[in-house]
Amino acid sequence: MRTLLRRLGSWWNKEPEKQTVAAQTPIPPSAVAANTPAQLAQPVGVKTETATLNEDLVYQALRNCRDPEIPVNIVDLGLIYDVRIAADLVHVKMTLTTQGCGMGGYISQEAEEQIRALPGVRAANVEIVWDPPWNPSMISQEGKKTLGLPE
Repeated sequence: MRTLLRRLGSWWNKEPEKQTVAAQTPIPPSAVAANTPAQLAQPVGVKTETATLNEDLVYQALRNCRDPEIPVNIVDLGLIYDVRIAADLVHVKMTLTTQGCGMGGYISQEAEEQIRALPGVRAANVEIVWDPPWNPSMISQEGKKTLGLPE
């Protein structure tokens, strides 16, 4: 413990290193004109405001959610049972792999956050249901490949 405290103390008392600023190369006006501001500001794969809210976009967003104990997204695990869209409200019915899953609250909250991040969504509600009960046959082919299960 003393050794650790000495290391931390010596690290803490070090002089900060001087940072050098790299010379900035000016951007030619022709390169700026070739790209619109929307193209420059928009990361690859992010939907723009002009995208129409639909089930495919919701499923795409839900693919960003994973059960922390399983390296497969909740869509490919077969946990999503229903997606309903009413104007700017999205309601999702999903299940968990077991009723005793301690990560259920985390997973449903992450799913709501991913849905709310979609353009045109004002509110998202994720309801956990237990009927029908989940079973491994609900895993998609992609999920089975990821888990190394027979197809």
